[in-house]
Amino acid sequence: MTWYLEQFRNSLTGCSFATSKAYFDDIESLSKWCARAGIEDPSQLDRLSIRRYISYLSTRKYARSTIARKASSIRRYFSWLVRSNYIESNPAEDIFISSGSGKLPNVLSQNQIEGFLQLLEDDSNAFASLYNTSLDSKKDNSKQIAVSLRDQAVVELLYGSGLRVGELCGLRLEDLNLEAAMVQVWGKGSKQRQVPLSIPSVKAIQKWIRTARGLFANASSSSFVFLNKSGHQLGQRDVRRILDKYPDKIYPHMLRHSFATHLLDGGADLRVVQELLGHVSLRTTQIYTHISKERLLETYKKTHPRG
Repeated sequence: MTWYLEQFRNSLTGCSFATSKAYFDDIESLSKWCARAGIEDPSQLDRLSIRRYISYLSTRKYARSTIARKASSIRRYFSWLVRSNYIESNPAEDIFISSGSGKLPNVLSQNQIEGFLQLLEDDSNAFASLYNTSLDSKKDNSKQIAVSLRDQAVVELLYGSGLRVGELCGLRLEDLNLEAAMVQVWGKGSKQRQVPLSIPSVKAIQKWIRTARGLFANASSSSFVFLNKSGHQLGQRDVRRILDKYPDKIYPHMLRHSFATHLLDGGADLRVVQELLGHVSLRTTQIYTHISKERLLETYKKTHPRG
């Protein structure tokens, strides 16, 4: 049985690691389903077979958005097989699955974000007032203050520049230009973009780098901006744990959603927001116009005497 899985994986050079892994896993799952059905080679699959596989996924209670992603993986895989001359035609070419519910992303209010940032600031101030305010790598309490300063910089940057959590974790010191208030971001598909930094972000990052980052083990040999308690690159799970400090349920991507929506609320041009977010398609960015319109209508109904 030949599915060319490793060759397919190697062809995904323009994708991030997470995207490449998702494509590979989706096709590997398809090949296992085919093996159970007696289908030994992708050339034996036709449109009806793929439809049956999609139906099978539905019976497994996968979310509609997950099924839509798997269908996209299958289309890409068969398109690659055709280009590579492994098969003659693409049986998945016209198989598109709607992502479904059309549910809009959750967005935090500006008050919620200000409350969270204030919580982080109070946290670091509390540690500093309990102990000597000067940070010293030999003092255990200094590490607690340093972690609080790091967490504040992380949240300011996620909201202030709308970065994906993976983009934030991958930032290196040379990507920052704090004097110009800009950061170079490596987005999906290794695409670069320049994103402005908010004034609070610049101040928080400067404080973290100048007074706290050096307290972490391996800080002198690491080029990553943000480090975990062990002195290694901050991971996505570490960021989620930072957000768990807030009483309301917050996920990293909610800060990105909030960044985009608040820009549009303030009158920003949609294409500018698209560029800041690093979206390839304007259609992806347009979801935030729906959120902004809903918020506008909600405000109108609450505040206008005839709303």
